[in-house]
Amino acid sequence: MEYLPKILSFEETRDFYYRIIREFAEYGFGLYAVELKSSGKFIGYTGFHRFDFDAEFSPGVEIGWRLNNKYWNQGYATEAAQACLDYACEKRLFTQIYSFTAACNHRSERVMQKIGMKQMGKFFHPALPDGHRLKEHVLYKCVGNDA
Repeated sequence: MEYLPKILSFEETRDFYYRIIREFAEYGFGLYAVELKSSGKFIGYTGFHRFDFDAEFSPGVEIGWRLNNKYWNQGYATEAAQACLDYACEKRLFTQIYSFTAACNHRSERVMQKIGMKQMGKFFHPALPDGHRLKEHVLYKCVGNDA
């Protein structure tokens, strides 16, 4: 949660879970559990999410990930995100896919680069107040046959 505005409460976590379930029901895609192959232990998620906040490139579909920090820098986010992109390409789910993160989140930005996304620029996330340490974001995109 280092690069998110706050740690979610139990109720917020439950609501987030139900949003994931609704997105699968409504759109046929969402955020997938990431488990260790060796043990089946849940370590986070990756997948797709529709966004519609106030930005020039919105609305759209984002690929994103969150992993327990014990599993950072081991290639899991890259492997899972690449599998999601491959699936989306194979099934022709989207014509474009975005990814964005706080500009200070270099680990996630590196995952975006490793999976072949192209940097489109930066923006200030409208959900965060001016002066917030996470307000500035980097924006990446896959287009056409890459999505």
